[in-house]
Amino acid sequence: MENIISTKVKNEKAVLVAIVSHQQPAEKTQEYLDELEFLAKTLGVETKKSFIQKIDKPDPRFFVGKGKVEEVGEYVKANDIELAIFDDDLSPSQLRNLEKTLKCRIYDRSLLILEIFLKRAQTSQAKTQVELARYQYLMPRLTRMWTHLERQRGGTGTRGGAGEKEIETDRRVIRDQISVLKKRLEKIDKQTMTQRKSRSNVVRVALVGYTNVGKSTLMNLLAKSKVHAEDKLFATVDATVRKVVIDNIPFLLSDTVGFIRKLPHHLIESFKSTLNEVIESDILLHVVDVSHPAYHDHIDVVQNTLTDIGASDKPTIYVYNKIDQLNAEESEEEHISLNGKMFNGNSGKVYVSAKKKLNISELREKLVEEVKKRHFAIFPNYLKNETY
Repeated sequence: MENIISTKVKNEKAVLVAIVSHQQPAEKTQEYLDELEFLAKTLGVETKKSFIQKIDKPDPRFFVGKGKVEEVGEYVKANDIELAIFDDDLSPSQLRNLEKTLKCRIYDRSLLILEIFLKRAQTSQAKTQVELARYQYLMPRLTRMWTHLERQRGGTGTRGGAGEKEIETDRRVIRDQISVLKKRLEKIDKQTMTQRKSRSNVVRVALVGYTNVGKSTLMNLLAKSKVHAEDKLFATVDATVRKVVIDNIPFLLSDTVGFIRKLPHHLIESFKSTLNEVIESDILLHVVDVSHPAYHDHIDVVQNTLTDIGASDKPTIYVYNKIDQLNAEESEEEHISLNGKMFNGNSGKVYVSAKKKLNISELREKLVEEVKKRHFAIFPNYLKNETY
């Protein structure tokens, strides 16, 4: 993309900063920090140290208290740290104060996620949407100290007078880019709308779930495709759609971006290219990493996001993945726990290991059972022995 604001973070050293409060106990904070470290690793950043402060509510000036900021600053200076990553969103004033005090670049969770999206996006629609979200995020947070921003100025509205402040020039560049990107999205949306109309008479199944739960691996097994899959958060950002035929019944299967905790509502727009596949699907495969200690929280995050986009009432098969990582005692405990929890739109559940290919045939049976219900509703006179 042209005129993109980008930052170089790969192979840099970082510290992580988080708080413990009444709303967020120490155990939960540590879970979030572990996830934040994984996010940083996904972007190629090495975490050197984590800082946690117990505080009733975030400090309006620095997010954490002044004493903790000084502690972080001493470590940053002594260890040549280039990046400080905060586990919550920072206000523009907090960001400015932290940059001035710590003398390093400051990221919060939202900006870190946007950087990953920008790196992972492949299609024109996804790249445009993520870039737009990033510009909108950065607009109120620009400061003169952001010398790491690589500005590529050109075209109308980028030439300032001799006395124009650099920050005002940056803002005008970003406003111009936002306008260009919105127009580009409108054009792309018209094209994708035409594509979707051609799929209206085909059953559509969408894989959903928390990030890094194994959706892409399952996609490869079910669709016999080669979708990118690796042990990193947001390994898949773009929606991938494949045609699948089971028992002579055709349907479309889509792999979608994983959800994550603490994703601000305004960033859900970044998911738009892939969430449309979820919104317009007939059936959901909700994939859960049952080996993760916080998998119940992950389920809730996905359910809440589905509710936000109006897709929570669709027929859903819950696919509890990574059972190979549970021992016998844990498997029994999780089996009891999972069967005792009810979910909206639940059409069944199945326990699998995508990596070890365990119980995949059972998953296929449950899936085709649901697909047939929808398929025969669309084609009531369909001949079951018809070959595709």
